[in-house]
Amino acid sequence: MTDVRTTCAYCGVGCGIRATVTGPRAVTIKGDAEHPANFGRLCSKGTHLGETVGLEGRLLHPMIGNERAGWDEALDLVADKMRACIAEHGPDSVAFYVSGQLLTEDYYAANKLLKGFVGTANIDTNSRLCMASAVAAHNRAFGEDLVPCSYTDLEEADLILLVGSNTAWCHPVIWQRIEAAREARGTKIVVIDPRRTETAEQADLHVALAPDGDTALFNALLHALHGMGLADLVPWEGLACDPGVPADVFAQLVDLVAANPRMVTLFSMGANQSVGGTDKGNAILNLHLATGRIGKPGAGPFSMTGQPNAMGGREVGGLSNTLACHLGFSDAERADVATFWDTDLLCAGPGLKAVDLFRAVDEGRIKFLWVMATNPAVSMPDAGFVREALAKCETLVVSDVIAETDTARLAHIRLPAQGWGEKDGTVTNSERRISRQRALFDAPGEARADWRIVAEVGRRLGHADAFGWEKPADVFREYAAMTALAPRHGKVLDLSALAALSDDDYETLSPFQWGGRHALPSAMQLVPVRAASVQVDPDFPLRLNTGRYRDQWHTMTRTGLSPKLSQHRREPLLEVHPDDAAAAAIEDGALARVVTPQGSAVFRVSVHSGQRPGEVFVPMHWTDAMAGEGRANRLVAPNVDPVSGQPGFKNGAARIEPVPSDWRAFLVRADAMRPEGLLYWTTARQPQGWLTELAGMGMIDIDALLPQGQRLEVADASRGMRRIIVLAEDGTVAAALYVTRSGTLPARDWIAAQVGLGEAAPAELLAARPASPAPDLGPIVCVCHGIGARTIEAAARGGACTVAAVGAATAAGTNCGSCRPAIAKLLEALVKPIEEKAA
Repeated sequence: MTDVRTTCAYCGVGCGIRATVTGPRAVTIKGDAEHPANFGRLCSKGTHLGETVGLEGRLLHPMIGNERAGWDEALDLVADKMRACIAEHGPDSVAFYVSGQLLTEDYYAANKLLKGFVGTANIDTNSRLCMASAVAAHNRAFGEDLVPCSYTDLEEADLILLVGSNTAWCHPVIWQRIEAAREARGTKIVVIDPRRTETAEQADLHVALAPDGDTALFNALLHALHGMGLADLVPWEGLACDPGVPADVFAQLVDLVAANPRMVTLFSMGANQSVGGTDKGNAILNLHLATGRIGKPGAGPFSMTGQPNAMGGREVGGLSNTLACHLGFSDAERADVATFWDTDLLCAGPGLKAVDLFRAVDEGRIKFLWVMATNPAVSMPDAGFVREALAKCETLVVSDVIAETDTARLAHIRLPAQGWGEKDGTVTNSERRISRQRALFDAPGEARADWRIVAEVGRRLGHADAFGWEKPADVFREYAAMTALAPRHGKVLDLSALAALSDDDYETLSPFQWGGRHALPSAMQLVPVRAASVQVDPDFPLRLNTGRYRDQWHTMTRTGLSPKLSQHRREPLLEVHPDDAAAAAIEDGALARVVTPQGSAVFRVSVHSGQRPGEVFVPMHWTDAMAGEGRANRLVAPNVDPVSGQPGFKNGAARIEPVPSDWRAFLVRADAMRPEGLLYWTTARQPQGWLTELAGMGMIDIDALLPQGQRLEVADASRGMRRIIVLAEDGTVAAALYVTRSGTLPARDWIAAQVGLGEAAPAELLAARPASPAPDLGPIVCVCHGIGARTIEAAARGGACTVAAVGAATAAGTNCGSCRPAIAKLLEALVKPIEEKAA
């Protein structure tokens, strides 16, 4: 067995992986010690990629409606529908919505087809939802979308500001590098975030500003530094302002920044996903430009991308407001692009950004929409409206790996695409490093590469010469050659030296960084910015923030299939401050409804002191495939940044209210199911099947929840308790249901592990616990090694009083490191009482 060097499928860190195929759809995963992004480290998601390469739920054949079709029939229909739409309504009636999950070769092909040969720029990407404001800020300050830092700057900085980034959860490998810098050189860490996240708990200073308070904070910080003679500019109007945080906290921040010129400001979704996100980005860039903290080791503003190839998509024109290779729509740039592509059909100007694109679908202006590798019915703001728009679209084509996403269910034509482990191409990470993603398996069924699907449609539309590629290396060479246009227009991006790369050299291509360690333009400028005010609606007095969980990814089409990754948060939780919970008569562990002007959704409650009073948080991941409720983006308004068009997911108006239920239950089954007519349900993958939490009103329909088979049952009418075990013909457990109206429900883990087994006695199954109880591990803290809180507590009592000591004793926290803040928090609660008792 041979290791295959490839790149992780998840975040923008772009970690290298060494994968060893061990069976038809089985692979062992380890970090690539030679890859400069991660040097062998992996987070929990990357570590458990092997659990997500099975064929469960895969789209394996083209589908027209609900009927299987051949590729020729499906592609002919796609091309015919596009051709007819263009002929009758013009090219702007056609649109693509693509994804940072695509490889650069896929992105390039889609962008070339639509902008170059259909003649519209109505191609946008889900990167609009996460990175567009950073892109716009870079363009305003640098004249190009340039990230002027590298990961090594984090290890050479004396101060790191983390702005709107729960780095320990969302970019765990970067967090490990930051921790290493702290250990090696005493680097100070400041977290600027409304929530007291796991990352904030480990910081030297947590600046708990109000939502969207970043621009005022950075303006005030720059004004303070100017007053100290540390900033080379004359302050403009609005720079002197209230920083929006307590005076003592602001003074600490000023002192840290003043004392540490080797400073990196790492900013991510918490800054970008705002109706003022571009100004936030420029406020950060202004600070670094005015103080000269840019283009030097250990200094610079660093935008961290969210997706594995958001950067590659930006390079090849995946956003509707750019052409390929960082080019714009000036006459000279358009002429160069048209000449390179040999087309007279090039689009005349920018297209519709994501929110406006789906409005155009709803209004009937866009009649043909092709969605590739993304799930906008879940991920877009005001997702209920987006679903309605998709349902009205005359022709909806979806290319995806999963057959039944929330978006794919609405499609007229579904095309099976290759997934991670089958794809072959390149991606660009947050530090501009291009890496290869290589195939581990043959494509299953009839799945094809996205670039090949696009090329086949291009040929059917009469452009065979422009889409004559035979392999991904052909696409890459063309893109690399095209980047020679960028320097003509003052851009830094230039891969033209790779335009003649041989097939063999492409196959063995090692990770490389374009633009050098510090990619800087020839000219840079400060951009005056002013903080926007927020209007408070008395009917919706709380501020709603949405975001990610540690072990899940986007809409869970991949991570939701991993039993290990499903342990950390089995349900979507509404995090609410104790004061707000009390005011709304909401209890920890109960159900509550979040209501906004856009809609409502029900969540399990987590009363959490890390929330600022007046603010609530919900996760973004749950879909109709995984839950009947918990849909965060039903709640988000489609308000966007006026420059970037990026929606504001972090500061919406909301209220909360309790949701009573007549009964609560949980169900374990070997197969997944979607209950109907319930108040609440969510499901999570288990090693032997699925665990579903349930709640409802009135009578519970037992027969609708359970499969056929022999039943074992016990009931207690006084407590409204009922427990039913269903045995298959071979005596193994097929399902188990536990219901209560007023009591408590048993622990889930042991009974969930019994599905498919036949070893436990009936009394054990009905009790949901073994006769000889196994040690109680407590809630799983370290997913990578399966270490629970009780094990960590025992290690602490045995003398392991630091995170490192716990790691040595239990292995917890020694792989991805994303659980180390949680371990530290446990130790903080444990070690002090132990020391006081000893004293």
